[in-house]
Formats: sequence, structure tokens, C-alpha cells
Amino acid sequence: MSLPPDPHALDGLGRNHSIETALADLVDNSIDAGASDVLIRFMQQRGRLCGLYVVDNGRGIRADRVDAAMTVGGSAAYGADSLGKFGLGMKAASFSQARSLTVLSRTADSHVVGRRWRIGDRTDFQCDVVPPDFAHEEIDRSWNLKSSDTGTVIRWDDVTGFPATDDPTRVQGFLTATMTRILDHLGLVMHRLLAEGRINIGIDAEDTDLATAGPRFDVTPLDPFGYQKPGHLDYPKRLTATAHGHAIHFDCHIWPGRSKTRQFQLVGGVVQRQGLYFYRRKRLLHAGGWDGVTVPDPRLQLARVAIDIDDEIIGLFHMNPEKSRVTVGPEFAHLAEQARGEDGTTMADYLRDAEAAYRTSRERSRNRRRMMPPGRGFEPALKGTIADEVPFVEGENPIDIRWRRFEGTDLFTVDRDSRTLWLNDQYRSTVLSGRRGGLNDAPLVKALLYLLVEDVFQGEYLGAKDKDNIALWQEVLTTAVLCEVARSEKE
Repeated sequence: MSLPPDPHALDGLGRNHSIETALADLVDNSIDAGASDVLIRFMQQRGRLCGLYVVDNGRGIRADRVDAAMTVGGSAAYGADSLGKFGLGMKAASFSQARSLTVLSRTADSHVVGRRWRIGDRTDFQCDVVPPDFAHEEIDRSWNLKSSDTGTVIRWDDVTGFPATDDPTRVQGFLTATMTRILDHLGLVMHRLLAEGRINIGIDAEDTDLATAGPRFDVTPLDPFGYQKPGHLDYPKRLTATAHGHAIHFDCHIWPGRSKTRQFQLVGGVVQRQGLYFYRRKRLLHAGGWDGVTVPDPRLQLARVAIDIDDEIIGLFHMNPEKSRVTVGPEFAHLAEQARGEDGTTMADYLRDAEAAYRTSRERSRNRRRMMPPGRGFEPALKGTIADEVPFVEGENPIDIRWRRFEGTDLFTVDRDSRTLWLNDQYRSTVLSGRRGGLNDAPLVKALLYLLVEDVFQGEYLGAKDKDNIALWQEVLTTAVLCEVARSEKE
């Protein structure tokens, strides 16, 4: 059957989607369908990634609505709490990633329907009716979902972004990186809904040759306002302004300085993630940026403002079809400037307070003893944290921490000439608990040793106290690692 779209519906269809934003759009549909559980499953056959499923236990698509659901730009009746808006979500998300889209669904009356698009150059809009037997078979597969008699299966085939290889290293590397991005993105944009228990979202991968799926990884909330203690005692604080008779609330937060939590260290960096966070119906649409309120500044990196937007405020906010960006109208910056807290706090006051909190958080590190910079052998994230926390001795070469085979049983040796703290390679497997090592392995052990011995690399020579300290550390730590070796051998 032919289901042609409106002539203008394909303008820029899916252009701004990544795989994670596309999947978020499909999860929106599942939530609107009343699903409590959603599974994203990657399919692998003969070593290659061959497809992807999104499966939910929602109420399904009625037989009299399935054609409208598959029509690009088709009309849709959205409820007051629906996350959908444009009638493009499923199609735009799917066409941005795959050349074949299959939708299979079962409702409470046990009626099963199925439709399939095969899009070549996106000008052929012949939509296939899926045979009932195939639709039943797909819906009744062993999905790792909360049980339900209803639900929807969305299947992508010929996924354009999958690697064209069966090399296990490359395929597994792609899967790991992609799953991590999806988990992080869904954890961020759905964090309110996840925290409320309204939805569970999981990801796994199935090897079709073995007919087995791997472990399910569940999405956890990643709250960009999820600090335990604010960076300023007067915050969070709500500022309010009025536009077209509607109250606009600016919930202003100041993070504690130098936070290393995932909630603060979001993808994109803390400077890019400062600013405004727009929500619509508890779903995060837009994370970071000031949209004319002020200009991005490293000194404002602790400042984040939550704003819940409403479709009724015409002209003030515009959401893109991918639901990944909010554009504000020309009066928005003036609205933010007019916003006031109950105590009279303005947006300018808030920005000054956020900058002051940042300055205060930096003062502690400036008063600390200068240390030698870390070099090779340290995880980049560990080096970054050390750089954030302590000032370095200027003009000094960094200290490396490396492994090599020793003649004796000592755990470490200090080589001032090569600026290296050498670790005894015979203990490497014990320290790593049998895991494979690399240049930047054992970050915990290396960090502790760095903090312990860093100062013996300073100065022109080792004094008597330095030598005594090294002997003490060597005796205690070597005994400790030998105890670990003996314990592991018994196990």
C-alpha cells in the first residue's frame, strides 16, 4: 500500500539525529504508550552487527491507527502529558539510522499488526503489510522485558552506522562505545522519568547464531542537578518572570566546586554544559548554553538553570523535531533579566554568586604545597584531577610511573635520574587482580604511590630523612603486596 507523506514532511528529516537521540525519540513513543519497560537490542550474525530492536510492553498500536503511525508527517492526537509533538518521531529517528523500518504491535484484544518501510533513496513510499505469522513470531520472541500481553517491536535493518566488518575487536569496540553513549544520553534526558520509576530502559546484544542474548545493562538516572551539597548556601533558588500571562520559572543551581561526579562531568565538558536546561513534561530537551542570557565563561561552570517549558507559550520556545534542541525567541533574554526571586535576587545576582563560588573553590588548591607533575603511566582523568587539586612546581619535568622486572622482591624503586618511579612487574597481575594491563593501568595504586613518594623527586639530592622514609615505605608496602600474593595463591 502507498502511504505518501506531505510534500514538505521530508525537509531535513532526521538530519540532526545521532543514534542516541534517535533511540531517545523511540523511547518517548514507548512512554506515551504507557510502557513500564523498554529494551534496546543489538543483533549480531556471523560476527557482524546486522540489526537493532526497540521493544516495549506498552499498550500497542491499534489496527485502525497503524497506517497513520507509519505515515511520514501523519496526524497524531497527543495527550496533555505526551512527549510526542510533530508526528515525525518514529519515522525520522528510524530513517536517520536505517534503510528498513519494521513496526509490529499487539494490543489488549490480542490483535497483531505489522508494517514495514524499505527506504532506498527516500522517494519510494510503498509500505509493506507484514504477514501475521512473522509478526507473531517476532513479538513472541524471548525479550528480556517485564511481562505484558501487549507491546510494540520496532526493528531496524540495514543500519547505516554499523561497522562493515566481522572483526571481533572492531565490532566489540563499536558496541562498547555505542552502548556507553546510549546509556549516558538516555540516563541524562530521561533522568526525571527514571528516578520516578515511570520507565525502565535496558540495552543488550544478541548473537543470532547462538540464539542467546548477553547481559542487560539498565539505564540509570544522570541528574545534571544531582549534587549532595550546593556550592553556595543560598541556592538552589527560583526566579520567576511572566510572559503572555504564563509564569516562567528559572530554577537556579550552583554546583560545588571541583566535583568529579558523572552528574557534573557530562559529555561535552563542564564549560559547555553550564547554563540552561530545558525540560518538557519531565523530559530533558536541551543541556547547556545561555541563549543570550550571558556568554559562556569558565568561571560560570558551576551554574546550571532548569526551565520547564510549555507548548502554550507561543513564540517564546521552539523545540526541534529531534527533541534535542530548544531555540528561544527574541524576548527570552529580556525575560530572564526581569526574573526575580522572592528575596529580590536577579539573574545578574545569580551569575555573580556562581562566579564567586567558583573562585572560592579554587582558592584551596592555591594554598597547597607545590608538587611535581604526573607524567606517563597515569590515566588522563587522574592527571586532570591532580592538576585541578594541586599547583605544580614550575619548570620541572613530570614523574612517570612504569612497570619493569626487578631482581629482588621490592615493590618499587625511585629513579631520580630518569624521573621514574619503577614498579616490580612480578606483582602486576596481583595488583590488577588478573586483568590485562596497559600503560595507564592500576590507577589507584599509582595515585597512592604518587602522593606518598612525589616529594622525594624534589631537590638536588636525597637527604637522610628521604632515604629513611623510602626504606619505611618499601618495607611496609612490599610486605603488604607479598601478603596479597600469598592470599591469591591460596584462592
